[in-house]
Amino acid sequence: MFVVHRAERADVLADVLSELLIELPDDPFTPEVVAVHSRGMERWISHRLAARLGTSPGRADGVCANLSFPFPGRLVGDALAKATGVDRAADPWRPERVAWPLLDVVENSLGEPWLEVLAAHLGGSDPLAIEGDRRFAAVRHLADLFDRYAVHRPAMLRAWAAGDDEDGDGVALPADMAWQPELWRQLRDVVDAPSPPERLREGCAALVQDPDLADLPHRLTLFGLTRLPASYLDVLHALAVHRDVHILALQPSTTAWASIAACPGSDPGLAAEVTRHPLLRAWGRDSREMQLVMSRRLVGEQSIERHHPLPAIPPTTLLQRLQTDIRADAPPSATDPERPVLAGDDRSVQIHSCHGRARQAEVVREAITHLLAADPTLEPRDIVVLCPDIDEMAPLIHAAFGGAPVEGAGPEPGLPAVPYRLADRSLRQTNPVLGAVTEMLALVDSRVTASQVLALAALIPVRERFDLDDDDVERVGGWIEAAGIRWGLDAVHRGPYDLGAVDTGTWDVGVVRLLLGVTMSEEDQRLVGGALPLDDVDSGDIDLAGRFAELVRRLGQVVRDLATPRPIGAWLDAIDRAADLLLATRPDDAWQRSQLDELLADVLAEAGERTERPPLRLAEIRDLLADRLRGQPTRAAFRTGDLTMCTLVPMRSVPHRVICIVGLDDGAFPRGGAPDGDDILGRARHVGDHDRRSEDRQLLLDAVLAAGDALIVTYAGRDVQTNEALPPAVPVNELLDVIDATVRTADGSAARSRVVQQHPLLVSDRRCFTPGELGSPGPWSYEPLMLAGARAAAGPSAPPGPFLPAPLPRLDEQTVALNDLVAFVQHPARAFLRQRLGLSLRTDDERPVDTLAVELDNLEAWGVGDRLLRSLLTGGDLDAICAAEVARGLLPPGHLGHRALEDARAKAQSIADAAVGIGAGDRTSLEVDIGLPGGRRLVGTVADVVGDVVRATTFSRLGPKQRLAAWVRLLAVSAAHPDRPLSSATIGWGRTRPTIMMLGPLGPTPQDRSAQALQLLGIA
Repeated sequence: MFVVHRAERADVLADVLSELLIELPDDPFTPEVVAVHSRGMERWISHRLAARLGTSPGRADGVCANLSFPFPGRLVGDALAKATGVDRAADPWRPERVAWPLLDVVENSLGEPWLEVLAAHLGGSDPLAIEGDRRFAAVRHLADLFDRYAVHRPAMLRAWAAGDDEDGDGVALPADMAWQPELWRQLRDVVDAPSPPERLREGCAALVQDPDLADLPHRLTLFGLTRLPASYLDVLHALAVHRDVHILALQPSTTAWASIAACPGSDPGLAAEVTRHPLLRAWGRDSREMQLVMSRRLVGEQSIERHHPLPAIPPTTLLQRLQTDIRADAPPSATDPERPVLAGDDRSVQIHSCHGRARQAEVVREAITHLLAADPTLEPRDIVVLCPDIDEMAPLIHAAFGGAPVEGAGPEPGLPAVPYRLADRSLRQTNPVLGAVTEMLALVDSRVTASQVLALAALIPVRERFDLDDDDVERVGGWIEAAGIRWGLDAVHRGPYDLGAVDTGTWDVGVVRLLLGVTMSEEDQRLVGGALPLDDVDSGDIDLAGRFAELVRRLGQVVRDLATPRPIGAWLDAIDRAADLLLATRPDDAWQRSQLDELLADVLAEAGERTERPPLRLAEIRDLLADRLRGQPTRAAFRTGDLTMCTLVPMRSVPHRVICIVGLDDGAFPRGGAPDGDDILGRARHVGDHDRRSEDRQLLLDAVLAAGDALIVTYAGRDVQTNEALPPAVPVNELLDVIDATVRTADGSAARSRVVQQHPLLVSDRRCFTPGELGSPGPWSYEPLMLAGARAAAGPSAPPGPFLPAPLPRLDEQTVALNDLVAFVQHPARAFLRQRLGLSLRTDDERPVDTLAVELDNLEAWGVGDRLLRSLLTGGDLDAICAAEVARGLLPPGHLGHRALEDARAKAQSIADAAVGIGAGDRTSLEVDIGLPGGRRLVGTVADVVGDVVRATTFSRLGPKQRLAAWVRLLAVSAAHPDRPLSSATIGWGRTRPTIMMLGPLGPTPQDRSAQALQLLGIA
């Protein structure tokens, strides 16, 4: 018996299911089979049945057990597999399996005239010259298309098998599509097994003849479906000959279906025309066409239809009016003066226009918090947040809701906590090992830049393998910068970029410098084997340096190993080896590596006999694994008692008191880009064919009808940077048009003006805390920190408060270092922050530099020149010094670096020559240890004293900072050594040549010099 139960809400269907399950099977140990479209629906049904199958009055004390919840495709596929004797897991026509023989067919037929369309797409008819990065992706896409045809157009593939190039309805295919039937026939000959459309008739006949072929119970149920391919219905009808097959179908409007059923011929175009409500007509194509497909098969005595109506309840809110009109297929009229007035406190439908997605996450949190605060009976379990792209929204949700999804900690002190869980995220997002493998494969054909390797080192599995913590990663980042590492494993790795003769800035050179720095410091600019030791490795860093060097060595091994094309079997072995080299997990996280092993084993099994051929390129392997790493059904994260956040599919049609839909931006929803030019189904749709954009609209309709108390929608209504107004997704505009026509406002304005809230860019905007400003009676935001900011911005302007709330305690140290005093005089604010508050403000970009320099900026040029000048002043060999600068790796490569070095060399030499003529005698140092007013002492050493001249030589252009430093040092040595008539000479760069700045001596007598120096030092 084939029984179709129709209802307009999933909870009504769940009650129907509970009534069915009350009738126990003959064998109580036989599991009930209830096919569902998602794991979210499975969890909801389980909870609902447990509250309906008890023995007490009201039946609320039940237990849901011994139920199997397959997907419809799995149920149908398993039944066909049993009937035809083809193991579903080993079916050679599964897309992931048939792609391999299809690849052989394509490569062997590229020179054939009939395949010239595909050959042109791949770049040529020569298999050795075709675009390798496209090859497997194109073949895998074709395998998916053939599978899609098998499900939705089995008659078309059967016609192809018979040699007829038609679309399944007897219409000839367009000329540009004629290559597909021939390719499919060639593939069928290679597979040498009946295709699924050919097995469909055979399997259905076998199921009718021998019901025991399918290992299924006497009663089967399919729950809550809004789309079901005709081929699935054929199998279900065959099963229904000897079993009871119940389809519990969601039907948005029984009234609309009655109008459609009265149309002659069940024409889909006419079905849309007779549908009167705009949203039902625009959004309900999937459910409408499913009804048409089923109606063609609901014939004979073996088919029964049952309708389960909702109780008639007068609508009181906007949401209820929308739902009532949709279910009654009653079109609203904007010209109707008697249409209801929207109540001032009606917040059942909220549409929020925000600046970008991050702001949407904040707004939906506040909207949920308002609802929870207003209704004590509302719990987080009663709320679901749906996102078209959960992976993109996940980090924004973490930031807005607190970053602790299970515990639900508030993001700020005083902000209400909302416990939540994320579901349906992709495998690479939930499994760090799979995410690391993805990043590792992305590195193989990249330049292997400094930022890429540092990001890889920061991944949890890599850190676990090499025992790295946050401080280690930060320290390694400093070494990468100091060693001048930019990109490229070595000079050979740079060969494809025409830089094979340049090893400056490669990992090979940088790591050698790091390891040399473990054993020696950078003394006298000495090179060891042509490498300059890195003068930034402390004794406590030796182990870390070794671990990081091993990471780079293994990464180089992986990059070189994975860069070579090879058969799929060798690829999987290589990926497994690479994971062993670079990744590790803690014992508690061993499941992450096991999941990788299972993924690789599945791919190997799908390849079957073709594990040793043909050779695949890296890009093809990435495409192959990409499908495996996309979103997967997540069982544990649904209906846990917390607020659930997921994609649109899992919780579609599941009733919740509050349904929030985040991210309905223009261009992002409905999903789907340009039409697929190879898809025959897209050229001329038949009733029941799958269309992603129609599916998204149906999902939105299901969500509107499933919401109990409130429907909340957010979209990006303004550009974050320019504040330019942006339109919402087209379905949101359609909803707003219907709202305007459904209700009116007391003041005569459009109803959308009350439903849509325009939110400011920042949470700290005063409007977020002004009662009634953003649609709520009280303030919109609950964030205390942002409230303080709003109050400060709205308050009167006031002079800034004191930098410190109270004076700092006096320093116990009675000794002042001369260098600290010089630093304070040169830059008082910076010295105060560093010396008294312990703060260091970095002004440079902390991100690693990934590009080779083509010229030195001012600071880099100064660094090169200063090192040359220091070495010249200490008697170093200028040629050796220049060689050390080249080995340092900070100069531009080739002639560019040579020219920059020669410029710095000439300038440093001229400054050093100018310094030689200053003073007479040997170079000495003078110690300073003098008493200052207040009982403190000034201590330090003044170097480079020649005769009675204190020299200061700098590569910088002379300015106030150099003058102040020279003056303080002269005062210090004059106070410490008043018997010597000391003067100061600062040698640096002028406009075009070296210049000398002279100071002192302070006085004619020792007493004058001492008194003047101490007086001025006391002021300092």
